[in-house]
Amino acid sequence: MKDHSHHVKHQGTLRILKTAKGQIEGIMKMIEDERYCVDISTQLLAVIALLKKANTEIINRHIETCVRDAIETGLVDDKIKELEQLMKHIEKNL
Repeated sequence: MKDHSHHVKHQGTLRILKTAKGQIEGIMKMIEDERYCVDISTQLLAVIALLKKANTEIINRHIETCVRDAIETGLVDDKIKELEQLMKHIEKNL
């Protein structure tokens, strides 16, 4: 992992992830309590949506900060390659 000490804080994303963590704990309790499968699945889908939202926020911040910095410093090619790799990962997980 690269050092990004200048990187922006991701407080909003952290809040989303904490919410997802709480929901996962609730889902685990639902499973332990043998709750209705459809209800469990609904909650799982809600967590997936939160994780997708968190990922979108991280990517947007990356574009707004790191990619912008790369453009300003002339390191665009590296960032393009990085974004291409990221898009491949996203594509696999759609």
